[in-house]
Amino acid sequence: MTELSAMILDRIRDVPDYPQPGVMFKDITPLLADPVAMAAVVEELAGLHQVDKIVGIEARGFILAAPVAYRAGAGFVPVRKKGKLPAATLEESYDLEYGSATIEVHRDAFAPGDRVLIVDDVLATGGTAKAAVDLVERAGATVAGLAVLMELAFLKGRDRLTGVDLHSLVIV
Repeated sequence: MTELSAMILDRIRDVPDYPQPGVMFKDITPLLADPVAMAAVVEELAGLHQVDKIVGIEARGFILAAPVAYRAGAGFVPVRKKGKLPAATLEESYDLEYGSATIEVHRDAFAPGDRVLIVDDVLATGGTAKAAVDLVERAGATVAGLAVLMELAFLKGRDRLTGVDLHSLVIV
């Protein structure tokens, strides 16, 4: 285990039965509150790829992706839940561990050929991540990679992302 992985794991709190019974929620707020740990995460993610844009997936992905974009000298693009973006959008629906959802991105968020790093907090079943990859590609950009703070390996989300350069800072 790397020093960064240990730092991250020490600052993630398990919350049982949230948001519903049987789910073990991984709370990253202690990590976010630690300026040294947060800076280390941002530095690591910002150095993964040379990109034009960083996509953050709503909502906790925003918290990580925005400072990563700033540090990488790239633009930030939010991928949001359906109905939250004000201009013309592309949308993608997907299944969650406990339901389904639709995410959107502005149609004009990317220039043709933009290289994009998608950032999120957790990779679980891979539905949200795969939908974000599909949205970026449909918008005419190239997915350089997908980076997550934490991968829940037992949910096998990685299996839905074949062909995507996936980087997980910790795998549990």
